[in-house]
Amino acid sequence: MHKASLLLVDDDRHVLHSMATWLREQGYQLDTAASRAEALAAVGRRKYDVALVDIRLGDGDGFDVLAWCRQHAPATAVILITGYGTVDAAVEAIRAGAFDFLTKPLIDEELQMAIQRAATQQEVIEENKTLKAQLDLRYGLEHIIGQDHRMVRIFDMIQAVADTKATVLITGESGTGKSLIARAIHRASARRDKPFVEIACGALPETLLESELFGHVAGAFTGALGEKMGKFMQANEGTIFLDEISTASPGMQVKLLRILQDFEFEQVGGTKTFTADTRVILATNEDLSKAVTEGRFRQDLYYRVNVINIELPPLRERISDIPLLARHFLERIARESGKQVQGFREQAMWALQAYRWPGNVRELQNVIERAVLLGKGSMIGVEDLPNSLMAAAPVAVEPVGARGLKQAMTAPERQLILDVLEANRWNRLATAEALGINRTTLYKKMKRLGLEEPRRTAAAS
Repeated sequence: MHKASLLLVDDDRHVLHSMATWLREQGYQLDTAASRAEALAAVGRRKYDVALVDIRLGDGDGFDVLAWCRQHAPATAVILITGYGTVDAAVEAIRAGAFDFLTKPLIDEELQMAIQRAATQQEVIEENKTLKAQLDLRYGLEHIIGQDHRMVRIFDMIQAVADTKATVLITGESGTGKSLIARAIHRASARRDKPFVEIACGALPETLLESELFGHVAGAFTGALGEKMGKFMQANEGTIFLDEISTASPGMQVKLLRILQDFEFEQVGGTKTFTADTRVILATNEDLSKAVTEGRFRQDLYYRVNVINIELPPLRERISDIPLLARHFLERIARESGKQVQGFREQAMWALQAYRWPGNVRELQNVIERAVLLGKGSMIGVEDLPNSLMAAAPVAVEPVGARGLKQAMTAPERQLILDVLEANRWNRLATAEALGINRTTLYKKMKRLGLEEPRRTAAAS
């Protein structure tokens, strides 16, 4: 461990000089201050790992310096020193936020150990901040890849709703990244330092799901040997993410409606009412309005959960995002596996964009991982993609033969542009954005490929 940077504060010039000389001999970087004012000025100028502060100062006391450091320099651990140590003074110092409390005359070994412990604690605190920043990067908006205009709107919505307590319903096909969006909402909110608890409702039978969500008392059912805290209480002051909410039974739907309205619940087998300050985010890959019509989902619960709806588009409607996502997964998997893979060949990227991706982003990630791990070259080609992907592609790339690559790629290019035009109802601006090209380029391609808008063709005939 590097030698800690120290600030020594004492209004006794003789003590200040002698202690400073000894600490510098031990290899510490050291500044000195002979008053409260000098100490505050020094902390304002630079960052110290540890401040050694005498309690009695001519223009104030060490507690003033401690309070100032706590507010303006929390990364600095403060050790208070006094020649009149009492148990009460020590307790007061620790309660005020001092790392340690030492009495004069100071013993060299005791002082060294106190400094080392304080510096080590600050290193741990800084490491925790770094880890938290990495988590924010991993689960925050920075980790969600997408430039499609629909994804941009979703990013704006996440920022807008993050600090509200309104219930959020995330809908979209399986594999579109609903869990990632839920975590991004949590990370963007004031609750980011509190728990994020995720539970898949469809993975548990009703009795076990109720116990998981609300907890149970001892003896509530066979095997309930002790009391258990539920997920709602674990997520108190934080966020709970209920995935696959459409699978909840009618009885569970009643209990969910109550907690969403009143944030009150009882443990399984218990009578005591608990209250939880929990942000609720739900997700489903099913059309809940259809489930309401069919009588499988309560109408009142549907209106309660559908306060804010974030609908994630399927990957096949985000064709311009496929190269971004593919490169992101390639770089991460190559880095983790140590493989020297640099990118994709043009034909492979065309194939990725032509495929319909029923498994969405999750399926794309799996395909890229397989290609990186099993590929032989530095570039991923069509031969590295699974046969199922090539067989299921809506347009097959015909053999080049004597026609040349450009002519052979005309059919898949035409089909790809046609798919995006139809997905965007022939809105050329939206289509150009989805394809990652400008409108002029799109017009030229449409003319070259013989793509005309249906209503214009009909009018001409």
